[in-house]
Amino acid sequence: MNVIPLEKRQVNFDDRGGVDSVLEIYNIETGARQALKTYTGIIEAPNWTHDEKLIFNQNGRLVSYCLSTGKETQIDTGIANRCNNDHVLSPDSMAIAVSHHTWEDFGSRIYTLPIEGGTPTLITPIAPSYLHGWSPDGKTLSYCAERNGQYDIYTIPAIGGKEQQLTNTVGLDDGPEYAPCGKYIWFNSTRSGLMQIWRMEANGDNPTQMTFDESNSWFPHVSPDGKYVVYITYRKDDVAPNDHPPNKTVELRLMPASGGDFEVLAELFGGQGTMNVNSWAKDSKRFAFVSYKQP
Repeated sequence: MNVIPLEKRQVNFDDRGGVDSVLEIYNIETGARQALKTYTGIIEAPNWTHDEKLIFNQNGRLVSYCLSTGKETQIDTGIANRCNNDHVLSPDSMAIAVSHHTWEDFGSRIYTLPIEGGTPTLITPIAPSYLHGWSPDGKTLSYCAERNGQYDIYTIPAIGGKEQQLTNTVGLDDGPEYAPCGKYIWFNSTRSGLMQIWRMEANGDNPTQMTFDESNSWFPHVSPDGKYVVYITYRKDDVAPNDHPPNKTVELRLMPASGGDFEVLAELFGGQGTMNVNSWAKDSKRFAFVSYKQP
C-alpha cells in the first residue's frame, strides 16, 4: 500500500504555526543570495516570467511580484481560488496553468488561464492531478496523478483531451518537468528506494537515474539554456522517501544536466513550498525560491 504524500492529501493555506516566508533569489554565477521581501504567513513556489516578475501562490490565490518595482498584483483566477504550489508558465509566459482544489470534492484538478488573469479552463476532469510541466512547444502538460491507488506521471494536451500514462512503478513518481529541448522529462522517483532524480524521454521511454546519494531529492528544474538542474534535498532520516513536508532543514543543489557531481548552493529552513515549480530566470543565471522563518 502506498503512503499518500503530504502534498497529495490536502491543501492548508497557513497552518505552520506562525512561520513567515522570505522570497529570495540565488545567482549561480556569483553565489549571491538576495532576500526580496518577508511575508507574514505562507507564500510558495515562485515562477519567473519573461518580463521579470515572480508569480507565487498565497492563501489559494496567485500573486505577481514585479522585480523592478516591488509592486504586487493579485491575479484573478476566477473559480480557481484554492490553488496549491503546482503552477506552471506557458513557454511564452502568456498563460499559466494551475492545480486547484475544487469545491465539490477537494480534489486537485488542472486549469489554464491567461497570465493576466481570466476565466480558468478545466484540463483534467479526473482528480487528483498535480501539475508540474509545460512542453517547450506549448502543446502538452505533464503532471503527477493518482489513478487506482498509485501515483504516476501523465501527460495531456494543453487544450484538454485524453491523458497518457508515462510511468507505472511501485512507489511514487512525481515532479515531471520538460527539458528545454523537449526531448526529456525530468522527475523524482522512489523506485530505487530513496527519492532520487530521474530523467526519461518525453514519451516515457528509457528512464535514467541521475542522482545516487543517501538523501531524498525532489523537483528537478532545468535551466532555460539546458545546462543545469537545480533541486531540493532532504536529509535521509528527516523524512520518508515519498514525503516532502514543510519546516525542515533542506539543501538547494545544482548539478549538470548531463549528470555528474552536485554542488550545495544553500542550506535553509523550508521544504514544501520552497521550490516546487520551475523558477529559473530567462538568463539561466538566477532562480527564485522561498525560505521560511520560525517565530
